[in-house]
Amino acid sequence: MSTSIPKSPDRAYLMRRKLPLEGLEESQWQQLLEGLNRLEAVDQASRSDKNLLHLTYDARYWSTQQTLELIKSYRGYLKNSWWTRRKISWYRFTDENARANAKHQPHCCSKPPTPR
Repeated sequence: MSTSIPKSPDRAYLMRRKLPLEGLEESQWQQLLEGLNRLEAVDQASRSDKNLLHLTYDARYWSTQQTLELIKSYRGYLKNSWWTRRKISWYRFTDENARANAKHQPHCCSKPPTPR
């Protein structure tokens, strides 16, 4: 199933993430950022001075989990801290919620929703 991604993302589904990364050398950072910025679902990817990945993407077509898998493919990993684990858990939850909201078909007035 191929899904067409619109040229301009719907701002309601744009997710902004800050991920502290470790284990990446300068060349790997450049490749990671180029790879992320090439994706149609990614609005913007950049790096701060403190090895922090700033990422904005359309949650209908991309997720935190996909981002983590891409980072792992470049042999990078998240900073291991309680706060980072907590943020990742929250990011996954909000990704799932946004994707579910995007797929939801609203029902009208007093009609009960049809089971699926």
